Amino acid sequence: MPIPLVIDTDPGIDDALAILLALASPEVDLRLVTTVHGNVELAQTTENALRVLHLAGRSDVPVAAGAADSLVHRQPERAGHVHGSAGLGGVELPPSPAPVDPRPAVVALAELLTTSPEPVTIAAVGPLTNLALLLRVFPEAAARIGRLVIMGGSAARSGNVTAAAEFNVWADAEAAQAILTSKLPTVLVGLDVTLPTVLDEDGIARFAAAGPIGAQAAAILGQYLDHARTAYGTTGVVVHDALAVTEAIAPGTLGTVRRDVVVDTGLGFGRGQTLVDRRTVSTAPTAVEVAEDVDSATAVEFLVSRLAALDGRPV
Repeated sequence: MPIPLVIDTDPGIDDALAILLALASPEVDLRLVTTVHGNVELAQTTENALRVLHLAGRSDVPVAAGAADSLVHRQPERAGHVHGSAGLGGVELPPSPAPVDPRPAVVALAELLTTSPEPVTIAAVGPLTNLALLLRVFPEAAARIGRLVIMGGSAARSGNVTAAAEFNVWADAEAAQAILTSKLPTVLVGLDVTLPTVLDEDGIARFAAAGPIGAQAAAILGQYLDHARTAYGTTGVVVHDALAVTEAIAPGTLGTVRRDVVVDTGLGFGRGQTLVDRRTVSTAPTAVEVAEDVDSATAVEFLVSRLAALDGRPV
């Protein structure tokens, strides 16, 4: 049976690819998408999630809107300069006929977790506000999470939004601290493994040629490609969120080590930094599996071949 999957997300260009990757993967059954503030405002991330699902012919997947801002301190800025003002690189996808699920995201999550006969995997590829709220409001439901795969943080590299912090953790440092020091079965997929994983123009061209879904996915990547060249000096796009979803789909894709992780929640220059204790392997119940090794070429091929298959023919 496919693993039940939830994607908690703030689409976002790389979030859109991550959603499409999940829909193209028979190993998982995408049961729910929950949206959160982050790359753009909540209303826009929710609309983007609906439109991406509709693009792939999966408007049946419910979309529940979550937290509009972080737990304690308002998110200082969005990421429109990276993802475009509407979040999808300036591409306007057709509107979805499906309405937003009337339940708040945390309620939708709690109901799915408590009623699913199988363990549910959650791929959290935006700020962790919804998950922190779930942990506090519905702890008995949070305890039923089979696996939580988070795109966020950095173990040995610097940040990408400040010198210290990765964007998703920085956007709600208090939420990240709550989750990363809980006892949830967590995998942290940070910049250590995402930055080396680059989808180049040849790969983009492969799924662009597969059909209309791939062509739209490629179009969305246009602005992101320009940003990657400037920010990272790469010849392609860094597929942060899709790599985390790959690990959710195929556990063990990434090499992980069990580490103790805390988040700097101060208001200084280090805010949002993930402090990963790499001195030893942890046996603490609050430790998380930190991704430290990746076969980038294999991960990119997985993404490209799956996106091409969405249009019905391999490339």
